[in-house]
Amino acid sequence: MILRNALLILVSVVFTTVMAEAAVRIIDGYRFFGFPLDGPMEQSEVPAMWLDKVPLAPGVDRAWFTDDPPPLPNRKPVPQEWQRLFHQVEDNPPSDGSFRAIDALRAWNSRFAGDPCQSRVLRHAPGQLFLYDPVDGGALPPYRFPPNATFPNFLVTNQIGWRGAPIEAPRGPRTVRIVFVGSSVTMDAPHLPFAFTERAGYWLNKWAAARKLDVRFEVLNAGRESIDSGAIAAIVATEVLPLRPDLVIYHEGGNQFRPASIVEKMPAGEAARPPQPQASAPGWLQTAARWSALAARFNAALRIAGFESANTSASGGKADIGAEWPKPDYRVVWPEGLDEADPDLGHPHLPVNLDVIQRDLDRIRGDLKGIGAELALSSFIWMVKDGLVLDPNRHRYIIDQLNMANWPFRYRDLARLAAFQNRLLAKYARVHDMPFIDFARDMPLDPDLFIDAVHTNKAGSRLKGWVAFNQLVPIVEKHLADRTWPSAFPSPAPALPTFTPRQVPVSCR
Repeated sequence: MILRNALLILVSVVFTTVMAEAAVRIIDGYRFFGFPLDGPMEQSEVPAMWLDKVPLAPGVDRAWFTDDPPPLPNRKPVPQEWQRLFHQVEDNPPSDGSFRAIDALRAWNSRFAGDPCQSRVLRHAPGQLFLYDPVDGGALPPYRFPPNATFPNFLVTNQIGWRGAPIEAPRGPRTVRIVFVGSSVTMDAPHLPFAFTERAGYWLNKWAAARKLDVRFEVLNAGRESIDSGAIAAIVATEVLPLRPDLVIYHEGGNQFRPASIVEKMPAGEAARPPQPQASAPGWLQTAARWSALAARFNAALRIAGFESANTSASGGKADIGAEWPKPDYRVVWPEGLDEADPDLGHPHLPVNLDVIQRDLDRIRGDLKGIGAELALSSFIWMVKDGLVLDPNRHRYIIDQLNMANWPFRYRDLARLAAFQNRLLAKYARVHDMPFIDFARDMPLDPDLFIDAVHTNKAGSRLKGWVAFNQLVPIVEKHLADRTWPSAFPSPAPALPTFTPRQVPVSCR
């Protein structure tokens, strides 16, 4: 009898633990049968309150939001040699982190690369590099992605090395072609099944079908990581123009964002993390947390308690563990005569490289005018505001980007400059009679929609695509009404700007 009762208790405890484990895995977003735990899956559901705040364009059905584009037809197995190269760099990264695994598979501009062994980045190549020769002989853009490829990081490229499905070639007479240009925020995280641009294009076609319009939309993505406005201008000149787009949308605002431009004297020192707690969980629990979501919860609770204790001790009082790190004092000097609310586009001392960016926008605008295409600008979102408090586990990459990559700048100054940058871009668009896609107006500052301070996760990307789609509809309607879109395509059709990378040995000693 005692044995039976003990067995019954044991079974009950095991059953309850298994049910609790299952519940926590569902709540925290872990894969149900993931052993060991591979990290919580990023948020994929958009809260209804945020969706409800996006203004719907005429003829748009809110129910479309949950629809996905069809799977990419050009996704294929990753070549084994590429997997090997990728993991070789991933497992043996340079100490300064300058050369990443994906860099081994990019096709580098031969003029930019020069002698790879003299490059701080390329000298770390794993015995080889892929190169291409630029058609204009210039050093920008620094790289392209090889065409018609699937990469180990899940990126899929089309005939010219851009993210996404194959390009319609030649472009159909009833096709409106829209191209987004920018950096990694435009490209979107490669592991996502679709970029926000692809979702926007898919919804535009649903809208056209619902309106029974004899038109097709092709929305393309020329974005790539770690580039600035100069490289974007070169991409437009050498890769975008041959496609004869109707509209090009510029979306960037992070890689030239230098808050030091308004600081009188930069404080000395480097970023320092707040006091870290001593390991407050026993070793067996830390090990179990790698395999069990329930154990991970207990471990996190003890860790958070340790953070609170350490921060409270350091500050002499109550401290928020996800709050902004302590920053050294510095003096902000706003450029004399620059109206923050209504910026002068020609002011000689514009902050955060906005003078350089405008010169590149002028070049892009001129190039597009030469083929009868239109340029649109967009606002850029920084996930920052004064007093922002984040979850130290879920939002650790936001915390690191704001407090380490942007050290020593205070949240309020980052937010101030981000808002100013958007005001200037909006004014540039007004002055030059250009469309403006205002992401910052319709996207919420919700850290659960972001991977880091500028890149959106799966849920954020979907919502961003929805914002882009709804703001594109009025632009499209105007051009359809005046019959300027779809524009006439030249005959014979220009060749796609594709290329064939070449492999070269690299041995830097």
